[in-house]
Amino acid sequence: MHPLPPKPVFGIVAGEVSGDTLGAGLIRALKKRYPGARFVGICGPQMLEAGGESWFPMERLSVMGLVEVLGRIRELFAIRDELQRRFIDEKIDCFIGIDAPDFNLRLAPALKVADIPTVHYVSPSVWAWRQGRIHKIKASVDLMLCLLPFEKAFYDQHDLKAVFVGHPLADSLPLEHDVSLARQQLGLPVNGQVIALLPGSRGGEVSRIAPVLFEAAKKLTAQYPDALFIIPAINSFRREQISVLLAQSGLQARIVDERFGAGVGRLAMGAADLVIMASGTATLEAMLLKRAMVVIYKLHWLTYLIARLLVHSRYFSLPNLLAGETLVPELLQGAASPEGISAAARQWLDDRDYRESRLHRFADIHRQLQVNGSETGAEAIQQLLESR
Repeated sequence: MHPLPPKPVFGIVAGEVSGDTLGAGLIRALKKRYPGARFVGICGPQMLEAGGESWFPMERLSVMGLVEVLGRIRELFAIRDELQRRFIDEKIDCFIGIDAPDFNLRLAPALKVADIPTVHYVSPSVWAWRQGRIHKIKASVDLMLCLLPFEKAFYDQHDLKAVFVGHPLADSLPLEHDVSLARQQLGLPVNGQVIALLPGSRGGEVSRIAPVLFEAAKKLTAQYPDALFIIPAINSFRREQISVLLAQSGLQARIVDERFGAGVGRLAMGAADLVIMASGTATLEAMLLKRAMVVIYKLHWLTYLIARLLVHSRYFSLPNLLAGETLVPELLQGAASPEGISAAARQWLDDRDYRESRLHRFADIHRQLQVNGSETGAEAIQQLLESR
């Protein structure tokens, strides 16, 4: 057994906003156990606020899709190699990769060879597609922290240590959400209809998804002329990109940006009667906020063709995966048209029974995920380190 130093150094890498949220909670929980610990690597604004140190901007990892990655592959390899070198030189006591599996699970093996314990937080969807990856994951990861209960069962079958930690947001967000407070914080009218448009956090997905969201919103204005559309921008890069696309569309909407804080996306969702959004972990946040939602996604056409051959899951949004049934509309590729999106939105807005039955199920799932996620994850990491 190798005792930890009084001030351990954790290497930590998050690749997008949802990982930043998870990382911030985990940093705080680990600091309770190791008050002098340092957290170095790639951190978003919430992780920095919690005490992390970032060697590269998190924005540089925010790329998704098999084809889209190819244009950035040399830069991503360079970042990975530099992190690997610095982590080993720094003699970090543990590596924690948060989501971003295509990056973090390629960084972890060399660190494990260097006798650095490796943790991956947020299981890749190995249970849904490319199940052969489980062998590489086992060779790369000492501990998997799972957000979803059925994921731990999958890893148990393959003899990989895994802990179900739920989601920290399920612990921090109340079962009953205060919409009026969120609107006040954003300076929005307390009364009236608000629709949030979330085209994603990465530049590539915003360029694909924002135009169709804006066209769908324009269709909705015909039936709901008093509706206020809001669009969160998580940083200056996204604000500038969204501003250009919004001007091109002609849609009247309000951009709310990072000046409202690192959790501006959650704040915007919480202020809305309906969220029309790109698929991702933010759909879980919308569910925990008990917000009506329409989930869409558009991939590069070649990425989509490849994914169709590899994916074996009936659903792609987290609320539906957790429920095992269609609680929220999912519109993919061609189905994610302005007409399809606006029709799904109208069902939420006009059919009270449809809306109330689904929001009730959201509350049920919220309770199931309340397992003190950050503390549970930190405890599992502590046990891993103390067992070595």
